[in-house]
Amino acid sequence: MDEIRILASGLLFPEGPVFDGSGCLWCVEQEGEGLFCRDREGDTTRVHTGGRPNGAIVQGSYIWFCDSGFHAIRRMNIESKSIETVLDRIGNQPLGWPNDLCFDQLGNLLFTCPGSPQEDAPGYVGVYPTTGLPEIIAEGLDYPNGLTVLPGEQTLLISETHRQRIWQGYWDAQALSWENISVWTTVIEVPEGSSIPGPDGLTIGPDGNLYVAVYGAGIIRVFSPDGNFLRDITLPGQNPSNCAFDPLGELGLIVTETERGELLSITF
Repeated sequence: MDEIRILASGLLFPEGPVFDGSGCLWCVEQEGEGLFCRDREGDTTRVHTGGRPNGAIVQGSYIWFCDSGFHAIRRMNIESKSIETVLDRIGNQPLGWPNDLCFDQLGNLLFTCPGSPQEDAPGYVGVYPTTGLPEIIAEGLDYPNGLTVLPGEQTLLISETHRQRIWQGYWDAQALSWENISVWTTVIEVPEGSSIPGPDGLTIGPDGNLYVAVYGAGIIRVFSPDGNFLRDITLPGQNPSNCAFDPLGELGLIVTETERGELLSITF
């Protein structure tokens, strides 16, 4: 039986839940223009960033986050709270509304750029290597969103929200190429012509399964490592945006839910 607990409410479009090295839980508030933090005792703080922060990840002493408002990938030093822009263009072009990001085993930064929400144009996926210039590794996707590298560090998964599916492909971290691409799974069936619901953020659980926030459907959909549907976790709101597991195991699965503006803890 899934037990759902509300850790925080009144959040302004929360996204990108992550834990720092001290066990504090962070998420972004897109419409609040900042980062929200809840420590292990339940005390909360906010850091104003400006812009429109989105997906986030902790790497070293920094929280890295996409910011579609500034068309940039930025990072905040967790201790000093100082913020800097890491990347804001590929070549001469500003980033196309960056959405989510992850690091591969060599430290290369992978990120999705779905494009403007006001324009019906395809998006792309980029990489910012540890050495060298950023480049596009996949394009022509209909709102590329959450992404992760599966255990074993060779398979890159990317959500294509408006097509309700997740793509897989071999990720060559040395050559910076995504190869042998195919549909890993169709996340949810919707009437033809509908753009929602669809897969948003995703995370790998301690059980090796993939947990996918299905925005507009009010569920976290769970898949086996080979893409087979296992079960749904039903949520109190319709618009989960992302999810992450507590590395200490105490809070279970953390979900950001945007309809009700809540940060949820799910144990099972």
